Amino acid sequence: MLPDVVCPRPRILFAGINPSLRSEAVGHHFAGKGNPFWRLLLAARLIDEPLGPDDDARVAEWGYAITNLCPRATRAASELSRVEIAAGAAALREKIAAWKPEIVAFVGLSVYRDVVGKAGSPGAGEKAERMAGARVFVLPNPSGLNASYPGFEDKRVWFAKLKQFADRVSPSRKRRRPPDRTRPSRPARSSRPGSSPGTAGDNPRRSRTAARRRSRS
Repeated sequence: MLPDVVCPRPRILFAGINPSLRSEAVGHHFAGKGNPFWRLLLAARLIDEPLGPDDDARVAEWGYAITNLCPRATRAASELSRVEIAAGAAALREKIAAWKPEIVAFVGLSVYRDVVGKAGSPGAGEKAERMAGARVFVLPNPSGLNASYPGFEDKRVWFAKLKQFADRVSPSRKRRRPPDRTRPSRPARSSRPGSSPGTAGDNPRRSRTAARRRSRS
């Protein structure tokens, strides 16, 4: 099972339909060779450096989280049963209530329809409803098999609109970079005055002795 990527109170929770067979095989989200999800994030300025599937855990640095409606990997989402989808929708609602994202971004119109049902409005973009207080936005499925949004630019415009929507409703956060473990640590300072080589001024006793000698001369 492909693990979720979670961070405290996500700014955006990306919710896909289910993992591809390749994503399950490599253990990373949106790993399909024909899936430009990571390039779309960069092109829309949702991230400011290139990432790939192997870097999926790093989206937490920008306050993003990733999950799926259904955990079972398939070649095509049409292979999922209605029972799996209903169970996944209930589980996703529980995750949204527990994680408290500011925005839920459904990665695919079908995911959105599976969760909200007939109450949902058609098409991609900002939605009126809220889920456990979270705002809702729908992205086109970035898969190359998406005939309704076939080209990269057809998809990029909606990722860019998500960026604009997020900037409007959710203040941008300072990026949470992981600690840099490559920098050498600073040498510890001695706790005893005068324990290190130096001038007379480094040791109070030497300093007083030198001062008396100068006063006698």
